[in-house]
Amino acid sequence: MDWFVAPDYWTSRLVFQRALAGVYLVAFLTAALQFRALMGERGMLPVPRFVAQVRFRAAPSLFQLHYSDRFFAGCAWSGCAVSAALLAGVDSLVPLWAAMLLWLVPWALYLSIVNVGQTWYSFGWESLLLEVGFLAVLLGNDEVAPPVVVLFLLRWILFRVEFGAGLIKMRGDACWRKLTCLDHHHETQPMPGPLSWFFHHLPKPLHRVEVAANHFTQLVVPLLLFTPQPVATAAAALMIVTQLWLVLSGNFSWLNWITIVLALSALAFPSDPPSVPDAPLWYEVVLLAVAALLLFLSYRPVANMISRRQVMNRSFDPLHLVNTYGAFGSVSRIRYEVVVEGTADDVPREDSDWREYEFKGKPGDPRRWPRQFAPYHLRLDWLMWFAALSPAYAGPWFGALVERLLENDRDTLRLLRRSPFPPDAPPRHIRARLFRYRYTTWRELRETGACWERTYVREYLPPTRLAGMAQKS
Repeated sequence: MDWFVAPDYWTSRLVFQRALAGVYLVAFLTAALQFRALMGERGMLPVPRFVAQVRFRAAPSLFQLHYSDRFFAGCAWSGCAVSAALLAGVDSLVPLWAAMLLWLVPWALYLSIVNVGQTWYSFGWESLLLEVGFLAVLLGNDEVAPPVVVLFLLRWILFRVEFGAGLIKMRGDACWRKLTCLDHHHETQPMPGPLSWFFHHLPKPLHRVEVAANHFTQLVVPLLLFTPQPVATAAAALMIVTQLWLVLSGNFSWLNWITIVLALSALAFPSDPPSVPDAPLWYEVVLLAVAALLLFLSYRPVANMISRRQVMNRSFDPLHLVNTYGAFGSVSRIRYEVVVEGTADDVPREDSDWREYEFKGKPGDPRRWPRQFAPYHLRLDWLMWFAALSPAYAGPWFGALVERLLENDRDTLRLLRRSPFPPDAPPRHIRARLFRYRYTTWRELRETGACWERTYVREYLPPTRLAGMAQKS
């Protein structure tokens, strides 16, 4: 069937598949290097405890059938290996059915991780990677031309990501409608990057232009994705430029990168596609059946998108096949940070030798300039941002974090940039204090070399020791 394929998107499919494999590789690497402290057998939110309380039907996962840290590590590193193979183009060297199975492996492995990841994996980009990854299974390889129906569904996801984010901004914080949100956002975002300080200090009129351009890109441009070429290509290219601007302005894990990957699938590159035989009938039947199912399941995300009570980042099925997205419907005006400190003193006093733990990504020492980590995701650092917003966000895991620090737990300390205590001499007490952070001015930066200025607000957790430890915050 001629209408079934789109030969002009041969290069687009190739670029899309390799880029998606790269995102998968980062996601699995993040899981492999961080899981033990976060949700391992001795983690802050252990997987065995979770699967004992949640049925397989509600959260399908290989780890519902068996869990050990060694098994999880094997799955995560296997995901890395398969992703690297797909990045190298192995799927183009095997038959169509084998290529589909290859793409199914990272999707199934990552679904297993996300469905037991609890709050550590509660971000919208997890579901987005799974939704896009499921469609990648159906996209085919060099044996068939790119199927139109899958290309359409990829644009449908991109439309929902951008348009949904635009709607939730217009319905949310008034600063989006007043064009003033960027007066605060770069300073209060979860994890600033190395250029965020400079973005914050751009002239306010330019911030207004940025917000207006964002509204145009998210509320108008997505409609053009379904227009004929070259308009659709221009729309996708504009989205890519916008996402690259966001990449420069902060650390948002792979959210921007997976959005760029989606936009790549909508680009029509001038090329001379090779001649290939018609797609096999079984392949066409499978694609049409799955497309019908996904369009049917899209009812709930669409209903949410047009609702006045629109919610962000929610999955409507346990397989994460169709989800709703959105970010920063509201923007904080003030930045708070939880500073964790320890002391070796037997009796903690205010004048004790309190030493600060340094995190890799979240602000701590006012003189330490933020680094670029995205697309790699520092999960603990992100959750510490939420903990500063309200202790309720940290309730399930913060006490466990303090306990691991009091034990000098090796896996937990690996999540940090630096521990102030040697491995054989753990602290006797841990405390946490809440500080208000703000960017320094140009003058303050020149005089002090500090990019942050911080002010003590209140006690977050009183001095706590391992024996009889109780979380208070």
